[in-house]
Order: sequence, then structure tokens, then C-alpha cells
Amino acid sequence: MTQTEAALGHVDILVNSAGIAGPNHRLTDYPDADWRRVVEINLIGTFNVNKAIVPGMEARNYGRIVNIASIAGKEGNPNASAYSASKAGAIALTKSLGKELAGKNIAVNCITPAAARTPIFDQMSQEHIDYMLSKIPRARFLEVDEVAGMVAWLVSEENSFTTGAVFDLSGGRATY
Repeated sequence: MTQTEAALGHVDILVNSAGIAGPNHRLTDYPDADWRRVVEINLIGTFNVNKAIVPGMEARNYGRIVNIASIAGKEGNPNASAYSASKAGAIALTKSLGKELAGKNIAVNCITPAAARTPIFDQMSQEHIDYMLSKIPRARFLEVDEVAGMVAWLVSEENSFTTGAVFDLSGGRATY
């Protein structure tokens, strides 16, 4: 038994949604320490939590993992290079792990939501928030319950086939 399961008990479902936006700067002006902090939390944190949970799932031959990335990880946002890059990394990590575990009854997927009005907005400039809204054809932000509905299916037993996939919740923003 891993230390994680000793502390948390039997884990069959992981929804990894921790992340920070970081400051909004042009790449050339982005402070190195802020860049590292965003990548450490958003990408390396995703790696660490998946690494801690997967051994127990493998031992039981069952699990459902949903990593929350961002549409910014697919398209990039100006003045948010650290966030965009870290979320692109989370997408690639999900695809890789999904393939590693495809022979088991463990589904590893991610969602790439557009912006939702959550406390992460407190880390962003109003200009950046306005930019994000302007890119969403539905002309509104994502609602948290819309994310919950997608996650509920992804972590269900019904999701016995899909793994290593990326599901957009972008209000029409996704271009591929």
C-alpha cells in the first residue's frame, strides 16, 4: 500500500483540478520565479498526484482519472505563456498515461475548459478576463455545474472505453 492510500484510503477516482493562473506578462517580461511556480503547481503537481494514485489503481485494476487542463493548453493565451505551457503539458501527460494504462480498467482523460468564474479570476487582470470572454463564441463563461456533468461521466463505470482523450468545454472556442 502506498503512503497516499495509507493516508487517504482506497482511491478509485482522481479529479485533479489544482492549478494557478500566474501573472499576466509578455514572455520576455515574465519573471523566472513566477514561471517556475506556475509550472511547478500546474504540471509537476499533476505529475505528482497521478504518480501517487496510479499504483493503487493498478493493483486493483480499476480507476478513473480526470486531469483538468485548459483550452489555453491547446490554443495558448497571450500574456499567459506559463499557464498555457503548463496546461499543454498536462494534456500531453494525460495522453501518455492513458496509453500506459490502456490495458487495464483505468481511464485517464482530461478536460480543457474555457474560463469559468472561479477564484482563479482573482489572479488575473480584468483585461485578461475580458480577452478570454471575447474568444468564447457562446459569449459567456463556463458554469461549474457544466464541468461537473462532464467529469461525472468521465469517472463513471460507463466510461469503460475512452482513455487518453481530451474533452473540450470551450463554448465553441476550440478550433481543433
